[in-house]
Amino acid sequence: MAELATLARPYANAVFDVAKADNELDLWSRMLILLAGAAKNETVQTLLADPEMEEEQKAYRLSAICGDDLNDRGRRFVQVLAANKRLALLPEVSGIFEALRAEEQSTLDVRVTSAYALSDAEAERLKTALTRRFQREINLSSEVDASLIGGAVIRAGDTVIDGSVRGKLSKLAENIQRT
Repeated sequence: MAELATLARPYANAVFDVAKADNELDLWSRMLILLAGAAKNETVQTLLADPEMEEEQKAYRLSAICGDDLNDRGRRFVQVLAANKRLALLPEVSGIFEALRAEEQSTLDVRVTSAYALSDAEAERLKTALTRRFQREINLSSEVDASLIGGAVIRAGDTVIDGSVRGKLSKLAENIQRT
């Protein structure tokens, strides 16, 4: 995984610089997410891995799949990746781009999984606390998982805060087994 990130980072940085300079972060984000999604498709993966097909043809086909949702610069980017035999890196490039974009915009996507649906007031208090902790604007999304029994699990970037009853019971069981 680290190797893919190492290979993808220069492409993501270059695209990010272009998108930032042209004030097109949202546009490039949409295009890269589309390309990454296409590259993850099993049929497209087979196409991209075909040793018989020229790289230029692979770029053309991938661009055609994306249609009008890909502008000329997006198509040229696909051609550059194809010329360097790096089309398989598209999901990783998209992920790195999104991380750079979030950092630039000082936002952090946070996913809260709770045993019960959060009320608007709870969500707002949680958002305020997370904004203070991470010193960034928080984009909060929530989902319900009744198997947590109670509490919540918060995923913010690389940070996971497990405040669920299930998580606490698991930790307690581990501690008991160690003694």
